[in-house]
Amino acid sequence: MIHPTAIVHEGAQIDEGVEIGPYSIIREKVRIGSGTIIGPHVVIEGRTTIGKNNRIFQFASIGAIPQHLRYRGEDTRLEIGDNNIIREFVTIHLGTVQDQGVTSIGNGNVFMAYCHVAHDCVIKDSVIMANGASLGGHVVVEDHAILGGLVGVHQFVRIGRHAMVGGLSGVSLDIPPFTSAAGFRTKLYGLNIVGLKRHNFSHEAIQRLKKAYRLLFKSNLLLEEAVRHVEQEVGDDENVRHLVAFLKDSKRGICR
Repeated sequence: MIHPTAIVHEGAQIDEGVEIGPYSIIREKVRIGSGTIIGPHVVIEGRTTIGKNNRIFQFASIGAIPQHLRYRGEDTRLEIGDNNIIREFVTIHLGTVQDQGVTSIGNGNVFMAYCHVAHDCVIKDSVIMANGASLGGHVVVEDHAILGGLVGVHQFVRIGRHAMVGGLSGVSLDIPPFTSAAGFRTKLYGLNIVGLKRHNFSHEAIQRLKKAYRLLFKSNLLLEEAVRHVEQEVGDDENVRHLVAFLKDSKRGICR
């Protein structure tokens, strides 16, 4: 299952059923789980762990050292889960000791061609990044978020679960869960109704999120006051609680 032109270091741990294509390079500290398929001309290096049944296409660069001027060769990590699709020319880098020392990617994500995931990012599950979307360092992307083509995300920004960011957007502030955002400097344009329906959110759950959204982003209330109203009126809803917790935990500020 390993092409004779591939270069696989004897110290790499390759499970049964892994396919490695022509001219790919797998370095010493790499671990790859069963069922993963690696195309031609892929480079996987660093202390990188890749789970099961991933598909990595040609010319991807996985586990390279971070593009961080303070990086001094520390033994940091990249961890990738199961069932991810990593398309052509995607770059995913190791973490840094300036953070937790690990870049973390969950399960079932899709990274289309030319995407970039910088050091210390945390990407949860079922995230889609369209062609050319790029994450600065320390970005967190929650479950089921979608980033359109050529979206640029500033360092330390968080993208909430089930959020949708339109193509060509520049994201410098946190995008709340369940919302749609777009623009050269992103603004909110309501809830991500299409995405919520696709993931089988009930009519009642969407109505509660709509009420929370109106109070938080369409009223004249200060954010702290709006949060109190939301907690009093629809705070018993699980999704609303997650939205409120996300807002309270923001350090960069919230896109509004």
